[in-house]
Amino acid sequence: MSYQNRRSTYVYFILIFVIIKISLNLLAIAHFGFHRDEFLHLVLADHLDWGYKEVPPFIALLAKITISAFGNSVFAARIFPTFCSGLIVLFTGLITIELGGKKFAIALACLALIFSPAFAASGYLFQPVVFDQLWWVIAVWLLAKYCNTSSVKYLYILGIVVGLGLLTKYTMAFFTFSLIIGIIISKQRKMLLNRHMIGAALVALIIFLPNLIWQFQHHLPVFTHMKTLQKNQLDFNSRSGFIMQEMVVNGIALFVWLTGFIFLLFSYRLHKFQFLAVSFVLIFTFLLVMNGKSYYLFGAYPMLFAAGGFGFERWLKTSGYALRGLVIAIFTIPNLLLFPLVLPVLSLNQTLAVFRFADKNLPFLRFATTWEDHKVHATTQDYADMLGWGEMTALVNKAWKSLTPEQQKHTQIFADNYGEAGAIHLLGKPYNLPEVISLASSFTLWAPDNLDGQYIIYVDDQGGGNINTFKSALESYHKVGEVENPLAREKGTAVFILVHPGPALNEQYTKELAWKRLQ
Repeated sequence: MSYQNRRSTYVYFILIFVIIKISLNLLAIAHFGFHRDEFLHLVLADHLDWGYKEVPPFIALLAKITISAFGNSVFAARIFPTFCSGLIVLFTGLITIELGGKKFAIALACLALIFSPAFAASGYLFQPVVFDQLWWVIAVWLLAKYCNTSSVKYLYILGIVVGLGLLTKYTMAFFTFSLIIGIIISKQRKMLLNRHMIGAALVALIIFLPNLIWQFQHHLPVFTHMKTLQKNQLDFNSRSGFIMQEMVVNGIALFVWLTGFIFLLFSYRLHKFQFLAVSFVLIFTFLLVMNGKSYYLFGAYPMLFAAGGFGFERWLKTSGYALRGLVIAIFTIPNLLLFPLVLPVLSLNQTLAVFRFADKNLPFLRFATTWEDHKVHATTQDYADMLGWGEMTALVNKAWKSLTPEQQKHTQIFADNYGEAGAIHLLGKPYNLPEVISLASSFTLWAPDNLDGQYIIYVDDQGGGNINTFKSALESYHKVGEVENPLAREKGTAVFILVHPGPALNEQYTKELAWKRLQ
C-alpha cells in the first residue's frame, strides 16, 4: 500500500479513539460546576484585548465564541476543550503513523493517552492547558510530516501553529526552543539551514506580534506574573516531587512513554526523529530547574506515546492478536481505576466514596488529594475549586437585595480573588448585579479608578480577616453570611456590607490599583 493510501486508511481507524475520548468527556462535562480558573477565562469574553496579566488572548476569543454560540452553562464552556481533547488523540495517532506505526501501535498510543490520568484531568476544563497541548502535538506532527516528505508547506503551517500556540500559552516558547536545540544537537540539524524554516519563524512572529506589542505597552506583565507564580506556588515545589509526579501522572501508561523515549533515542528506525527525545530531555530539565508544575510537561507526552506504540509493535510484530490485546489491556485498563479521581464521571457522593476508599486502602494515591498547602483533603483541589460558587453568589445577591433601590444606586461589589470575582460576574447575571470589582489578576485592567461607593458588598476570602486591616475607615459593617460547603476551597469566604467607607479606603484602593497596573 502506498504512503498516502496507507495513512488515509488509518485515519478512519484513529477516529474510533477520538470518539472514545469525546464520549468519556461528555460523561463528566457538566458535573460539579465551574472551576475557579474557568471563571477568569470566561470573564475575558467581555474584555477582548491582545493580552492579559496571566494569559495571552486566544482563550478570550474562545470564551467569546463559546458564550455567543452556546451560552454560559458549564456544558457550553467545556465544548471546545472536549473537541480539542479529541483532536489531541487524532494527532497522536497521526504522529504514530508518521513514525511508521500501524494499527496496533495506533491503538496502544491512543488508548494510553485517553486513559492517562494526566490527560483525563487536563482535557475537559475551559483553560489554556488543553489548547496548549493541542498546539504542541500538532507542531510535532508537522515536523514529522516534513521529515518524511520534505514538503515546505508543513514548515509554514508549523509557523502558524507556533504563533497560535504563543497566543494561547507562553509555554509554547519553551517547547519551541527545546525543539530547535534538539534539532541542532541531532543529525537533523540541516533542517534549520532551510530558508523556509526562517520563513516559518517570521510567520510565527507576525502572528504573535500583537501580543508582544501589548506586553510592552503594559510594562511586560508576563514577567510579573511569572515572578508572582514562582514566589507563591513554584518555590514550594520540590524537584524530587516534580520527578515523582511525572512518573505517576500517566499511571500505568508510564511504560508506554518510557518505551517511546528509548526508541526515539536509540532505535535506528526512528533515527531521523531522535531530536524529539532530545527535546523532551531539554524541556523536562528546564521545568525541573524552574520548579515547574507537572502539567506544564503534558503536551510533550503524546509524541512519546506514539513512539511507544511503535516500539511495542516492533517487539510484538510476530505475536498473535491475543498477546497484543493483552498488552493493550495491561497498559490502559488499570488507569480506569483512577478515573474518578481526575475526571468527574461519577456523582459527587460517589466520587467522595471513591476518595475515602482510596485513602483507606490505597495510601499511595494520597498525592491526588494533597493540595498546594501540602495537606491531604477530602477531595482533589480541582474538584474543590468547582464547589461553593453558587452559594457565594447567592449571598452577594442577598446582600444586594437587602439594600433599598436608592442605596443600590450608590453600591459597588468588591471581591478579593479572581475566582470570586469571576463567579459573581458570570453567575450573577441572572440577578442583574452591578459589575464586580477586584484587584486580582487581569481584573485590574478594567477596574474603575475609584472605590467610592457609599455601600460596598465585600467578598472577603479570609472570612472577615481582611476587614480588620481597614475597618477604621468604615462607619459600620455587617456580615451577610459565608460559604459553608465543607468541600469547597472557598469554605469560610464571607460576604459583608460595608457602610459609608471613608476616603482612606479609596486612597488605599487607588494606590494598589496604580501599582498593579504598572506590573
